[in-house]
Amino acid sequence: MPESSILTVSDLHKSYGGGNNKNIVVNGLSFSLRQGECYGLLGPNGAGKTTTLRLCLGLTSPDKGKISLVGKPVPAQARAARLRVGVVPQSDNLDPDFTVEENLLVFGRYFGIDDAQIRARIPKLLEFASLTAKKDARITELSGGMRRRLTLARALVNDPDLIFMDEPTTGLDPQARHLIWDRLKALLAEGKTILLTTHFMDEAERLCDRLAVIDHGQLIAEGAPRDLIREHIEAEVIEVYGDNAHAWSRSVGRQQAARTEISGETVFCYTNDAGALLSGLHVTEGVRYLHRPANLEDLFLKLTGREMRD
Repeated sequence: MPESSILTVSDLHKSYGGGNNKNIVVNGLSFSLRQGECYGLLGPNGAGKTTTLRLCLGLTSPDKGKISLVGKPVPAQARAARLRVGVVPQSDNLDPDFTVEENLLVFGRYFGIDDAQIRARIPKLLEFASLTAKKDARITELSGGMRRRLTLARALVNDPDLIFMDEPTTGLDPQARHLIWDRLKALLAEGKTILLTTHFMDEAERLCDRLAVIDHGQLIAEGAPRDLIREHIEAEVIEVYGDNAHAWSRSVGRQQAARTEISGETVFCYTNDAGALLSGLHVTEGVRYLHRPANLEDLFLKLTGREMRD
């Protein structure tokens, strides 16, 4: 692993239970984060993402493997390491008894920062979260997007080197998501490092310098988003749907496409040259189609499958 890594995970294992009931959650996982990058951890539900974050933070002890967080061994020195880390959890856990400003003040005390220093940081944090006008508001008065921005601002109160973000935009409307993305890009421009888990493939493709796809606790692909797409997926995708889509696929699509997949009423045709398929579809009755470049969602579905996960 590179010496400049701010987080290094080597041969990490974690399971629960035993015997026939043993549940292997993390199975030999290894990766590292470089200073100043956004690194995505992608996988279906139950892939081991949240457990991996808990292991990296020292909140759960591994069965085997090594973790170095901001240069300190975890879990042995997890408490000291977490002083240089910010965390945005899946669910907002803001204190409803405090105002916006008080939430930042009280949280800063957990890091041993004196009140004067925290108060000096609060105006900038409120401005960053676009919450200056809401500093005296109670948490119950905030919208979901405002609470999410406050949770992000709270994660920065200790001026961390590394920020863990576990699905930071889940449940937000498009406007709020884009605002959060702008704030994350600003953090990266300042040299912060981000470890991001998300189910939004467009979010990962926009933000991540590199990412890892994990499934059943194992790393199955790693690299820059566009590099992974080029490596694993044909360049073009045609989505064909309509009353005759399945019949068209059986008679034409499977012969002309490099690869086809069916999900519900839609036939996904993967190809490096869409010309012949598009010419035929243009005169085929009972179908509609969408032609687009391959994206990260195509990669994710190819590597992890289309079946639902609980």
